[in-house]
Amino acid sequence: MNDERPFMSVKQVAEYLQLNEKKIYTLVHEGTIPATKITGKWMFPRELVDRWMLDSAHGGLLNDRLVIAGSDDPLLYRLVITLAQEMGARTLITYTPTGTRMGLELLQSGRADLCGLHWGPDNESHTRHPALLRQYDGHHRWILIHAFRREQGIMLRDEQLATADPAILFQRDLRWALRQSGAGAQRYFLEVLCKHGLNADQLNSTLTACSERDAAAAVTMGLADAAPGARAAAREHGLAFVPLGWESFDLAMPKEIWFRRLVQQLLQRLKSGDSLAMAERLGGYDLSRTGELRQG
Repeated sequence: MNDERPFMSVKQVAEYLQLNEKKIYTLVHEGTIPATKITGKWMFPRELVDRWMLDSAHGGLLNDRLVIAGSDDPLLYRLVITLAQEMGARTLITYTPTGTRMGLELLQSGRADLCGLHWGPDNESHTRHPALLRQYDGHHRWILIHAFRREQGIMLRDEQLATADPAILFQRDLRWALRQSGAGAQRYFLEVLCKHGLNADQLNSTLTACSERDAAAAVTMGLADAAPGARAAAREHGLAFVPLGWESFDLAMPKEIWFRRLVQQLLQRLKSGDSLAMAERLGGYDLSRTGELRQG
């Protein structure tokens, strides 16, 4: 095929990859191959198709970029920043805290390499997390790696409320910064409310925070009195904390991404002594099973 136009049709990309057109449509619907729909027709950027092929052939070993989306976490953020600083201009590592659901959608579309996720209490995560992944067409080519356990609860401005029972906090006229739909922290918090016979509409919600840090910052700045979040987020913002329970924070990624050099370096750092020391300073972490394969 000598046509060097920057975009290819279904027929052209099928010829280019020596596949039948039906297989191309399957790859499109799985979100596997780079594609865009223009006036009802699927088109394939030649440069991205070439890059996709190279990355697939080498298991990502030659790729110098890593895009992390999904749930926000203070420890993971620090590890990513440190790794990015040490690698310098040789690589591009980004971490965009979008919330669990949006992160999985970005993973499905091929716009993210890793997705951080948490979806309910730790003792149910071994069934909940795989079930959550199965809601996405690309789940059969994903693996799930355990990052750590962390403590989830309520972040507060008022230190005097730190020893209060959650039921008392729900009855007080507090201004709440709740999380967006699809965020793991919101899912956890709604289940706690349900156990107390309540729902989010019964709380005085003043704003919607789009990340763990956004929620903590809203409380710190006096825009809200309370917000759901992890103990580590409360600690780094100097907030009081009422624990609600522990959750599992996992990383979902395509199987070929697992072998990428940057992914392996990130996981090695997560298991390092520096990471353990940072987790201790932040509080509310358990890294005893870091790197464990939960689905593969």
